[in-house]
Amino acid sequence: MAKKITPRTLKGFRDYLPETMIPRRNIIETAARIYQSYGFVPIDTPALEYLEILTGKGSDETDKQLYSFQDKGGRDLGMRFDLTVPLARFVSQHANELGMPFKRFHIATVWRGENTQAGRYREFMQCDFDTIGTLNISADIECTLVIYDLLRAIGFENFTIHLNNRKVLSGLLEKLGFEEKTVPVLRALDKIAKIGHDAVKAEMGETAGLSPEQAEEVLKLTALKGSNLEILEQIAAMVAGTAKGEEGVSDLRLVLEAAAAVGITEKNLVLDVSIARGLDYYTGTIWETFLDDLPGFGSVCSGGRYDNLTGIFMNNPLPGIGASLGLDRLLTAMEQLGMLSDVKTAAEVFIPYFDKTQLPAYLQMAKTIRSAGIGVEIYPDPKKLGAQLQYADRKGFRYAVIAGADELSRGVCQVKNLAEKTQEEVKLEDLASYWKK
Repeated sequence: MAKKITPRTLKGFRDYLPETMIPRRNIIETAARIYQSYGFVPIDTPALEYLEILTGKGSDETDKQLYSFQDKGGRDLGMRFDLTVPLARFVSQHANELGMPFKRFHIATVWRGENTQAGRYREFMQCDFDTIGTLNISADIECTLVIYDLLRAIGFENFTIHLNNRKVLSGLLEKLGFEEKTVPVLRALDKIAKIGHDAVKAEMGETAGLSPEQAEEVLKLTALKGSNLEILEQIAAMVAGTAKGEEGVSDLRLVLEAAAAVGITEKNLVLDVSIARGLDYYTGTIWETFLDDLPGFGSVCSGGRYDNLTGIFMNNPLPGIGASLGLDRLLTAMEQLGMLSDVKTAAEVFIPYFDKTQLPAYLQMAKTIRSAGIGVEIYPDPKKLGAQLQYADRKGFRYAVIAGADELSRGVCQVKNLAEKTQEEVKLEDLASYWKK
């Protein structure tokens, strides 16, 4: 007899049970709805790319985390670690067909061989939206609004979008004379929330060669306090005299003014010069979004402007800007906050099949309710009603439509609200209009 294989999943990978997959699908549908409301169109790209497409585009860390292999044809391949690098390849390859500016959203799986932690897996889904082909600040403003609308549509009120601009950071480093050390300094600064002030200071010394005093000059950014406008004035003084830094301050001012004009307050949008975003391709506005009720949890939606990424594919690079919602990370947060209901069914209505002679009638009832746009499940076996209602409770159905021979002979059914434990009689001829109401 063949040896039985122990069913198991790889470390960092997971199965999704219905109670997890149902809210996951709901968030995906919400994200798609919000993105499309701003005019973003869906695309998809292959999970596999030529390795040279992916390497050297994010950071040394993402290169180390890349899943790569050689196929039977001897080609070096890699699995996408995000959706932005494949987007750069996609628009470079199809620019003439797409037309510019091009606004896309892409909801798909990516892979990174990183250390697993709460809400972080090696296979996870990103919900990206990007605008390609414009340098205008209106695209930066729109991205801020999309992030805000997206978090609110999912059900969050207590969240904070942290806003910064890489031009400000670059301008400050230029003024301090560290311009050639920008990449290692910003990579270290990006870790401030995770490892703290002293560890970042030490890393700046190790990777960028900054003295403790020089590192402290950079870390003054993390100590700025006040309202958004007050912090902006402090930054303006710090980068005065550098063209790039002053441009970054101007961009930030325009984003903050536009956000305030549409009613986004400092409750949900703050200027935070300490965020740097670790990926090397960011060049301008950047965001990270945190949940106020889960301090220390990490960002659930982040992104920024990347104006040079297509330069590796094109003579005339296309500028881009966008952000990504970390779906699985967000679901972990919602679970911790008690925002997920214990629902294991995609349908709202349950029809017990307890009179084995009445299956055609139950099928007709289900068809009528579905015509009103409501999902229905009929139990597959003619068991006792009590056992079937227990099944409905366990699965999380909202309603049960009950009809035995007596009800059917009178042309009625009983609609039971399973959560509120209430019940009312409805005529079969009125069943469609009942659910439409």
